[in-house]
Amino acid sequence: MTRRVLALGLLLLLPCAARAAEFDGAGLPVWWSLPFVGMLLSIAVMPLAAPAVWHHHFGKITAGWALAFLLPCAIAFGPAHTGATIVHTLLGEYLPFVILLTALFTAAGGIYVRGNLHGSPGLNVALMAIGAVLASFMGTTGASMLLIRPLIRANDCRRHVAHVMIFFIFIVANAAGALTPLGDPPLFLGFLQGVSFFWTVGQILPETLTLVGALLAIFFVVDTYWYRKEGALPVDPTPDTPTMGIDGAINLLPLLAVIGLVLLSGTWKPGIAWSVFGTELTLQQLVRDAGLIAVTLVSLAITPRGVRAANEFSWGPMQEVAKLFVGIFLTMIPVLAMLKAGSSGAFAGVVRAVTGPDGQPEPWAYFWFSGLLSSFLDNAPTYLVFFNLAGGDAQVLMTRLAATLAAVSAGSVFMGANTYIGNAPNFMIKAIAESRGIRMPGFFGYMAWSGAILLPLFILITFIWFR
Repeated sequence: MTRRVLALGLLLLLPCAARAAEFDGAGLPVWWSLPFVGMLLSIAVMPLAAPAVWHHHFGKITAGWALAFLLPCAIAFGPAHTGATIVHTLLGEYLPFVILLTALFTAAGGIYVRGNLHGSPGLNVALMAIGAVLASFMGTTGASMLLIRPLIRANDCRRHVAHVMIFFIFIVANAAGALTPLGDPPLFLGFLQGVSFFWTVGQILPETLTLVGALLAIFFVVDTYWYRKEGALPVDPTPDTPTMGIDGAINLLPLLAVIGLVLLSGTWKPGIAWSVFGTELTLQQLVRDAGLIAVTLVSLAITPRGVRAANEFSWGPMQEVAKLFVGIFLTMIPVLAMLKAGSSGAFAGVVRAVTGPDGQPEPWAYFWFSGLLSSFLDNAPTYLVFFNLAGGDAQVLMTRLAATLAAVSAGSVFMGANTYIGNAPNFMIKAIAESRGIRMPGFFGYMAWSGAILLPLFILITFIWFR
């Protein structure tokens, strides 16, 4: 029913969407952000307050908050503008996001690490360190989807496992992706804007190593405490196997293909584009997305029989992420528009806060504001907002304002770990863990962990590098 309502709404709006104008945030009152706030509160509160209702109806609730923005928008700005906005968000942002996640989720889900690893603190640290290295080459999503299942299986003989998943989100799904444009979407957008491929690793390697190293050390202490306190269950649910190995290693090829397609879309500029209800779709974007869909189908076809079953692979986590993020992408449209409006928008205070008395950008403020907003908004467009607030000239930002660009890059990537919705892999890891019976903390419970562990480290990084 929900899908039919949304489809009908789109059919009514699309014929009127002749041209997609930029959604102007200047003059928008702050109450336009209420649907987005409602969406966040639903994700945070309803799984705890009404778990049965949320589990069975979160798609309908998401659609309700999306309509809470779209219907007033259609009344205030007209069907044409609203329809164009929907098309731009779905075709230009949401579908590429979901297609990429699906390709990575499918390919990584077809790789099974054979053997029964035992989740000691040392082994868990080693798996997270491996994931941290992989994150810069195959992205935080790819590394997370590749290693989350072996990590869960390694710890299936332990009673307290939620903290392992939380630190995995901190390290592999976020902090470790700060070194290359392949690591996290904000840096890839910077690459598309003209930032050199290796600029980020040259600028924020010390910050990244400090954060990842500190998190691994803290995790080892926390995990050692619980490991010694609880011991291991007398019977390991995973049967021992005589040898270690990888089944479905053929899926490493689709993973490499995903990396190649993403890089291709950022470097190949044939200059061919089409307009779909005012949204420009370039040839390289279409080739990338079509290639990613093909990669998904190829991965399903080439995976040896039984590998996905051994991995306990299911589409549930991907479906949950796809449904929730369509609501997040739509309801955050006016929030991002108000931010982009700068001093003319409802969030003009943000612009004043990141600028010093001399009119120059303040790196510490860019680090914290880009980071805190990336904790709740999609970190890729948030990165672009602050990239443009700082001038938008990649050559200037890489040289005279290098500290500012480093602050935006670090804040957008690092602080995506502050909430479940700060970065797409966060919610996917939560969903996969819960599908395996791990009781994960709720929205605010997770933020208690991130506030206690991450925020002090971010303060330290600020005093050392971004003063």
